[in-house]
Amino acid sequence: MKILIIRFKQIGDSILASSLCNSLKKSFPDSQIDYVLYEHVSPVFEKHKAIDNVISIKKDEQQNIFKYIKRVWQVTRTDYDIVIDVMSTLKSELFTFFSIRSPYRIGRFKKHRGYTYTHKIKEPENAKDKVDKFLKMLKPLENKYKIVYDNIFNVYITEEEKLYMKNKMLNAGINFLRPIFICAINTRVESKLYPIDKMLTIVKTIKEKYSSQIIFFYSPDEKEFALKAHKSLDNDKDIFTNIETKSIRELAMLISNCDMFFGNEGGPRHMAQGLNIPSFAIFSPNSFKKEWLPNRNEMQQGVHPEDITSDLSGLSFEEKYNLITPQYVIDKVCEIYDKIILNNVKN
Repeated sequence: MKILIIRFKQIGDSILASSLCNSLKKSFPDSQIDYVLYEHVSPVFEKHKAIDNVISIKKDEQQNIFKYIKRVWQVTRTDYDIVIDVMSTLKSELFTFFSIRSPYRIGRFKKHRGYTYTHKIKEPENAKDKVDKFLKMLKPLENKYKIVYDNIFNVYITEEEKLYMKNKMLNAGINFLRPIFICAINTRVESKLYPIDKMLTIVKTIKEKYSSQIIFFYSPDEKEFALKAHKSLDNDKDIFTNIETKSIRELAMLISNCDMFFGNEGGPRHMAQGLNIPSFAIFSPNSFKKEWLPNRNEMQQGVHPEDITSDLSGLSFEEKYNLITPQYVIDKVCEIYDKIILNNVKN
């Protein structure tokens, strides 16, 4: 059994969709599962136990349609038994177009589209979250196979990789005898950015309460923002902006060495959950917590303005965001840290 899954979007989407890989590997233990991703995202899935081949779409292939078509043609020369187009865009549908002999070519239902799919999945009305929506794309396979559903998504880091990053952190001045928080102080999407003055209040309070160290991570484009935030805290020696990560995989190594993640909602938070690191995310008014915080539990939590009040009518975007006070976030972060981290230390 050879299976191809296409989900070349951003980090968070790709991590959540990896639950498809887990489910399919459990359903077909001897199968070959290949996962198509954008090049900058693909390192996250190296050494993933349910993925046999990570297939990268390089930047020049993303930008040049002729190179892209050539790449799709090359990939689909493997005779896949199942092709699942999670993306279901005009661009991604080329994978099913060139896999016309595949018995199962599954995509999402869209008007005037998907003519190369054997099965079109309508937007589910009763899905619990984004992961559940992805898993419903396996429904057509139930007609012939016994499908084992697994809503867990994972990111795997080796002990060698974790040690490599630990040494890098030690060289940067991190003390592993003290608590280490990692903070998503910035975000790729501007509308998801919690007001920086409020975020810095949270950072200062958590640092002081636990005598902890807090790491600001960033992409190259976000470095200036992180350094400016650090400067506004008088370049506090317990705030670290000097640990640069060369790739998204190095960011995963960094997160895996921390006690807890907090800050703006986004792909890195999903990564923390995939690494089984406790997290607390702040969701903007335009985000959907129900969809983007799957498998919520005492370790993985978040807040949306609707959690403060169910009636947001008449409020501006800023007023909705301001419903989430720094103290609310501080209390929730401390609650998770005390219950999960401190209790484990005591025991």
